[in-house]
Amino acid sequence: MQFKNPEILYLFSALIIPILVHLFQLQKFIKVPFTNVAFLQKIAQQTRKSSRIKKWLILTLRLFLFSAIVLAFSQPYFSNKTADKKQHISIYLDNSLSTNAKGKKGVLVKSAIKEIIENSTKENLYSLQTNDGFYKNLTKKSLKKTLLNITETSKKQDISTVLLKLNQTFKNKTNTLNKTILISDFQNKTTSEFTNVTPAFSAIQLKPSLKNNISVDSVFISNSNSANFTINAIIKNQGDLKKNIPVAIYNNNKLVSKQTTSLSKDSEKTIQFIITNKDVFNGKIQLTYSDIFNFDNTFYFNYKTNQKINVLAIGNPSEFLSKIYTKNEFNFTHSKVLNTNYNNVLKQQLIVLNELENIPDILSKKIIEFLKNGGNLAIIPNENSDINSYNKFLKKLEIGTISSQQKDSLKITNINYNHPLFKNVFSKKINNFQYPITTNHYPIKSQKTSTILSLENSASFISEIQKNNSKIYWISSPLNKNNSNFTNSPLVVPVFYNFGKQSFKHPKLFYRLHTENTIDVVTKSAKDEVLKITNATSSFIPLQQIYQNKVKITTNQQPLKAGFYNITKAKDTLGTIAYNYPKSESLLQFLDLKKLAAQQDNCTVYDTVAEALKNINKKNEVHWLWKWFLALAIVSLCLEILILKFYKP
Repeated sequence: MQFKNPEILYLFSALIIPILVHLFQLQKFIKVPFTNVAFLQKIAQQTRKSSRIKKWLILTLRLFLFSAIVLAFSQPYFSNKTADKKQHISIYLDNSLSTNAKGKKGVLVKSAIKEIIENSTKENLYSLQTNDGFYKNLTKKSLKKTLLNITETSKKQDISTVLLKLNQTFKNKTNTLNKTILISDFQNKTTSEFTNVTPAFSAIQLKPSLKNNISVDSVFISNSNSANFTINAIIKNQGDLKKNIPVAIYNNNKLVSKQTTSLSKDSEKTIQFIITNKDVFNGKIQLTYSDIFNFDNTFYFNYKTNQKINVLAIGNPSEFLSKIYTKNEFNFTHSKVLNTNYNNVLKQQLIVLNELENIPDILSKKIIEFLKNGGNLAIIPNENSDINSYNKFLKKLEIGTISSQQKDSLKITNINYNHPLFKNVFSKKINNFQYPITTNHYPIKSQKTSTILSLENSASFISEIQKNNSKIYWISSPLNKNNSNFTNSPLVVPVFYNFGKQSFKHPKLFYRLHTENTIDVVTKSAKDEVLKITNATSSFIPLQQIYQNKVKITTNQQPLKAGFYNITKAKDTLGTIAYNYPKSESLLQFLDLKKLAAQQDNCTVYDTVAEALKNINKKNEVHWLWKWFLALAIVSLCLEILILKFYKP
């Protein structure tokens, strides 16, 4: 039993007063002489005994009366909480795409919303955390209104992040009892997201009825030529064997081709569509099948055949460069220093200074301006390079200096597999290939270098230096056949090819929502002009950086839905990009809550939302007892009146 006003209990000390009054009252009996003394003495003894019993009864009833009144005013109750504390229930409701699957009671998230509304009470306050919003201090009425406006989102929240946010919000609040409820399908979650210091919480898992799903996992292009190209769609099956699944491909909304396919249990299959070449192909691949998720049955991509990167080589002609920078993907031009058209320098994405003996001032100025506008530069020295001319140029770039030529035959043995330049190049590390050799090199001294390839003496052979938004690649050795056989090595292709590819980020075939995506758009923009990303239903301004001939845009939190989006400037459309939902939303991997509850003492698992809320409300329901004590006081008073009136000793 607890008390709302425990200080009232100090009044129990006043009970000594009626006790003292009854014990020390000096009431005396009056003696009257009679002839028959024996008879009168017997009557006097009987009267005195009855009077004593009456006094003790009245004393007891008055003590009950005053005690009951004191207890009634102290407001006693039975409950698991303190009466002067408010109850605050924090609810995390997972409204991701996966919770829009159907369960036994209908759509999972909608049935959860219904149960929350039906089992919320006016006495409690609520906070609601969703994947795309946070609402606190809600009454039952405002909670209902908020819940009815919740829509699905492709955003995801880590459980650890949710718990941290909920606890930080209320950790400084006093006189408040906080209860946390997590309502989710717990897709792709692991027990590692919970620790021994995780605050106590209740968990309800939303379980879909179906356990099978087919999705379009990704798309890639192959066998592209002047006549046609091949679209490869990777279809993923999770579950049992599926037969005769229709797969269609559209260009915008026009049906281009259609196939049927069968998928074995828990497998992936690549389906190919050969498409006649077009400048722009806004592709949509669609599966016709009813399974656990519908959002991943459609996949969007955008393919442009005319996307090329401008590469300019200045210096000695090199056959290997023209073979790497082919016409299909690059606009490659070569010129000697004297014949260089400096007006075209700023139009390039990559410039290769190929074995120049010295770097003229006019070229140096144009290169510095080119780098300020976000271009990339690769420098290959000459065996007769003027060290002073090179160092003067490098000092202007503020990236360090080079040392005099080191003549020593060394193997190129070490590959930095973690460098972004080699992403998706190697399937595994190679330890025993035929190492290329260089007979001389110019070591670079810089604190900003990142080694890509290095020599057997650990000196850098190819280095990357980040300069603001540009990258400078220093190749320490001349690459002609008299000095090195590196151009005959398999390494030369991925290195120089990625020099070019990473110099300009053309729109990819597709992007994933809620990941950081960077896109370069070829355009000239004034400082007050901004690019927008729009479609028929939404529009937003992405993060963007303006350069001389391009604008670099970055998207992360937006857009919110999969589909085609246009990149626009004023009323002009500069390009189209495609977004798809994250692949993780399609996976049928769910956390086992029973296993979690066995590991976590602070976790309570319920089968339904209604059960969790009812149990929390029941445990914290206040059973007031003051009415019973008030009734006891009234009964005591009535008994005392009856004794005083009818009991005549």
